[in-house]
Amino acid sequence: MASTIQALPTEVVYLITAGEVIDSLASVVRELVENSLDAGATRIVVSLWPQQWRIRVADNGCGMNLDDLQQAATAHSTSKIRSSADLWKINSLGFRGEALHSLTTLAELEILSRPLGGNLGWRIIYGDGGKVVQVEATAIAPGTVVTVSHLFGNCSSRRQGLPTTAQQMKAVQATIYQIALCHPHVTWQICQNDRQWFTICPAATTGQLLPQILPQVRQGDLQEVKLELPNPPNSSLPYTDAMNRVSPDTCTDAIHRVSPHSSLNLVVGLPDRCHRHRPDWVRVAINGRMVKTPELEQTILSAFHRTLPRDRYPICFLHLAITPDQINWNRNPAKTEIYLNEIIYWQEQITQAINQALSISSSNLKEAVHTTRVSKLLKAAEAKGGYNFNPLNSNPGKDAINRVSPNSLKAVAQVSNTYIVAEHSGGMWLVEQHIAHERVLYEQLSDNWQLVPVEPPIILYQLSSAQVSQLQRIGLEIEPFGEQLWAVRNIPAPLQQRDDCAEAILELSWGGDLQTAQVAVACRSAIRNGTPMNQQEMQTLLDNWQRTRNPRTCPHGRPIYLSLEESALARFFRRNWVIGKSHGI
Repeated sequence: MASTIQALPTEVVYLITAGEVIDSLASVVRELVENSLDAGATRIVVSLWPQQWRIRVADNGCGMNLDDLQQAATAHSTSKIRSSADLWKINSLGFRGEALHSLTTLAELEILSRPLGGNLGWRIIYGDGGKVVQVEATAIAPGTVVTVSHLFGNCSSRRQGLPTTAQQMKAVQATIYQIALCHPHVTWQICQNDRQWFTICPAATTGQLLPQILPQVRQGDLQEVKLELPNPPNSSLPYTDAMNRVSPDTCTDAIHRVSPHSSLNLVVGLPDRCHRHRPDWVRVAINGRMVKTPELEQTILSAFHRTLPRDRYPICFLHLAITPDQINWNRNPAKTEIYLNEIIYWQEQITQAINQALSISSSNLKEAVHTTRVSKLLKAAEAKGGYNFNPLNSNPGKDAINRVSPNSLKAVAQVSNTYIVAEHSGGMWLVEQHIAHERVLYEQLSDNWQLVPVEPPIILYQLSSAQVSQLQRIGLEIEPFGEQLWAVRNIPAPLQQRDDCAEAILELSWGGDLQTAQVAVACRSAIRNGTPMNQQEMQTLLDNWQRTRNPRTCPHGRPIYLSLEESALARFFRRNWVIGKSHGI
């Protein structure tokens, strides 16, 4: 029988390989923009002509000299690694040397570049396979301009199989947003058909950049945490070693980002302020690139459990900068799926960071009024008159806020036997007593779920087999006590002193896991609204509540408190308004 296995022609191999790297307009933008970032660019201009299948990316990076330009588009050519050992110390976004070569197989490619400090720029046009077909000197500012024309011109079926133009542009926008979040220091200008489409201004931190991408989220809705972390116990290659081994000729922004420590940058939407219908804004980036890591994403979702309303999801962006030997980038052609060593260590660090972000402390007491009604009231009152601005008293609450300690709330009064008026050096809060107590009890139950014997037993009537199984599932001892009668011989400790203990157990029998049962017990056991409290009781509740891990919302996701800053009160009452000498002031 004749052999049917044959080697593919070279041109077919190149087309298949190129298709793994370049599969859409968005993938072209991603590859070219990552090259710009590796070149240290701080300003990137992306221009698109989707109907013409043309893309241009211009940057102010370090540029390339003529020798590098002539080599740049040949197969597997890169300045970022030298040997197989370098695959375990990747500090750049690109390293395979496939993107430009793949583009020459699928499109027409032109590059203009001038190195920093160079007196002359060069324009090169590449033919199929990355061969240089035209070279000429050109006037250009330091940096690089890459133009890709007639993309998929030799693969008409590929064009037909792609989504509509509008969908592709949406994918391009999402790609740029993802990259911008990982590199907030970069200025982005995006044009479509010679018209400005959108821009992204640089920011000092990702948290300051995020409202440009999610306009419905305000700066005050976010909390950002930056932590320097020790490297995992089994990490063998520190960043400094990786930096020393990279070729000195390599011009990458990643090298400039190298740090002797691993770090964690976390931006979370405060659960009492903002959340989503879908988990589409649980994002994880590692060393400058957005990645898919189900283990870390699930860790984030678990950390927010019982802080959000039902069927709502958090806004959370996590960026880890970790030692290169902890990562294998070669799992996916787009480098979006990775193998991450020491995953349990990073899950623990992420959980601790989220708990820190959600806690109430002097570092995150900068919140102003966050209910629409009161906020509009303050703004309307402020706009009624003119002010003589006094810079010595422009923000009377700022220094006080920075001095606030975690347990500095002082109970002042009770409103309608429901809300505790609490004072701190930066302003005042209204705390809803029932759900604050519910949060305290829920976390106590989660940490110490204790069942205590009860004598005589509690008798329940006409339970179904499913209800009996549910009570047994959460640890209650229940046995038949006669026809249609059941005896419960132990109960959750908080229910021990309650007169409605039987009703509470009946409620627990209707289903849910242990955590659901703990929420139900906490809700039933918490002090009711309408209950008068003395000064000491209010103060004790405030102190216990501030020590909880997630003090912003109750286990059902409702906000627990309303804050009013001293500066907001001063604006409302016009304390900075200088009346004048005619009034004897």
